[in-house]
Amino acid sequence: MQKKKAFFKEAVKNIKTSGTIVPSSRYLIQKMLKSVDFSNAKIIVEYGSGNGIITKEILKKLDSNSKLICFEINTEFYNHLKTFKDSRLIIFNESCENIKSVCDQLNITEIDYIISSLPLTIIPDIVSKKILNESYDQLKRNGYFIQYQYSLSYFKKIKKIYKNVDLDFEIRNIPPAFIYNCKKN
Repeated sequence: MQKKKAFFKEAVKNIKTSGTIVPSSRYLIQKMLKSVDFSNAKIIVEYGSGNGIITKEILKKLDSNSKLICFEINTEFYNHLKTFKDSRLIIFNESCENIKSVCDQLNITEIDYIISSLPLTIIPDIVSKKILNESYDQLKRNGYFIQYQYSLSYFKKIKKIYKNVDLDFEIRNIPPAFIYNCKKN
């Protein structure tokens, strides 16, 4: 219970970057991760890791030779993520709009999956467009960008970049959420 209170407090204080005041439900996390082939994924990137609720689930399933790269701009959440002791985890306290430079720094040529909890609808258009375009460029062919949102207002913008987008919906989340499974062709 203490973790939920801490998340709520930090999320309310930083609502413009967190986009929510409640952590993702286990049902939403399951739906987001169901299309991830953990046995073949070498590089997974997570945007907006928050308190690490999705991060922990990814790490539970991640192969021992794979890497999870997390981006979290909130310093409190970043410091919490740094307490996760796992050699497969790399955490950055910076915007994911810098995904290309981070991949260059880590000598990563392509990403298998990007799991995003970013509140795209409240991020300035110029920044969200850069994030989506850079993400597309860094994904391998047939890689996935998996994003959840609380509305369909961003669907057209994502569809302009990813021609192959499957929608899913999870009602057992507060608030209910749409999951965009975007495949790079």
